Amino acid sequence: MRHATAPAPSHRDAPVPAPERPSPSTTPPIPHVCSFLLDMMTIRFRFSQLSRPYTPLQPVLIFALPASQCNISLKKQRSRSILSSFFCCFRDYNVEVPPPSSPGVLPPLVEENGGLQKGDQRQVIPIPSPPAKYLLPEVTVLDYGKKCVVIDLDETLVHSSFKPISNADFIVPVEIDGTIHQVYVLKRPHVDEFLQRMGQLFECVLFTASLAKYADPVADLLDRWGVFRARLFRESCVFHRGNYVKDLSRLGRELSKVIIVDNSPASYIFHPENAVPVQSWFDDMTDTELLDLIPFFEGLSREDDVYSVLHRLCSSHEASCQSRPPSSPLACELLCIQKGRASLQTDTPQAMEVLVSE
Repeated sequence: MRHATAPAPSHRDAPVPAPERPSPSTTPPIPHVCSFLLDMMTIRFRFSQLSRPYTPLQPVLIFALPASQCNISLKKQRSRSILSSFFCCFRDYNVEVPPPSSPGVLPPLVEENGGLQKGDQRQVIPIPSPPAKYLLPEVTVLDYGKKCVVIDLDETLVHSSFKPISNADFIVPVEIDGTIHQVYVLKRPHVDEFLQRMGQLFECVLFTASLAKYADPVADLLDRWGVFRARLFRESCVFHRGNYVKDLSRLGRELSKVIIVDNSPASYIFHPENAVPVQSWFDDMTDTELLDLIPFFEGLSREDDVYSVLHRLCSSHEASCQSRPPSSPLACELLCIQKGRASLQTDTPQAMEVLVSE
């Protein structure tokens, strides 16, 4: 009788041995070393960010390199040791950043005694302010090549008064301190002919030291032809020694081609060589001064330089005045301006001083 032999144990039925635990003295595997180093890198990096002072980012210049140089740099990077990527975290991050050598940063100011100013102040280079805006706009196409004539209003073209005038040409209501006042305006004889001809020959500008709330409506009634290309009022004047002066250099025009027609020498005290003075007018209806000035301005419009014409006019009258008195008030006042003896006093009535300062 055969004995049944037990079948040989198969590979599946073999008991699985329990994994052996590493002893404490066993060196941890490589993945544990990597994790440990990464933890150290994180701690070191965070600590360095907290301990080092804040420095603003500096601009970085990026240059494009040729392809050959790029390949060389890639080969050098690949040839580095694999451990350099781990040990780079142990470099010192507390290195002081050198101050930028920007040309815009200036050294501290030094006083005359050699010491620094308080607070280690830095010099601030002032930015040059733009040039002051001129009083007049750009020359239009119609006025291109013409000279500029600045014409006064009160006692030159008109006379105004608060007192009722029976033959007033205009009555203009003006508000002063909450009260409406009636201003009676008389036109100077031949003012219409004068303005029309001047508008054909020159670029005409109304420049008055009066207030705009009075002078602007008067100019609307006076200038029916649109002769005045611009209107300038008291705020455009320069207050100098108690007088409102009309500074021609602020107009934005070449001074050798600018003429001012005014009854008050105080108005053109800055540029007397550009002036054609007129006699102050109040109510003389036989006055012909504006009419007499038309031929003079017709000749002046054809000259290149107004200085030479006005200088010759004054010189001729000065020679004639040595033997006899001036032939006209215009010649006398021109002579006074040339010698610099023009009076700064005006003959404006006291009743109009609130609105008129000419």
